[in-house]
Amino acid sequence: MAGIASPQSQAGVMSFYDAQTGGPKISPKVMLIAVVAFAVVVLVLDHLTYIA
Repeated sequence: MAGIASPQSQAGVMSFYDAQTGGPKISPKVMLIAVVAFAVVVLVLDHLTYIA
């Protein structure tokens, strides 16, 4: 059956996601702060458009 994955086929996927890349390293805490700050800015700007 083609829909059933064996452990051998899963090993390639795990090694792909475990491979280190050359991109920037951002901690989850910094990313969370950035997302919350962006959401606050969007909400404030949205609120200002209703006032003006």
